[in-house]
Amino acid sequence: MFKRKKQIQKASYDKENQIPVMKCSICNGERVVGFKDIHTGKFEEVMFVRTDSDLEEFRMKYGVETIGKEY
Repeated sequence: MFKRKKQIQKASYDKENQIPVMKCSICNGERVVGFKDIHTGKFEEVMFVRTDSDLEEFRMKYGVETIGKEY
């Protein structure tokens, strides 16, 4: 009947060497968010995005305002 809001644990990432990126699949529309190393280009997957609320949870957890997209 009454739902509790999830408590989001704050986390951090290396803001000097990493940027937040959402990888989107052209074939099936699958979306994954994570961080890309700006020097090596290596992508570190953090979570799978099913709905916009998942994306909002990622933004709140890491304090991210904008997320770049890659296909």
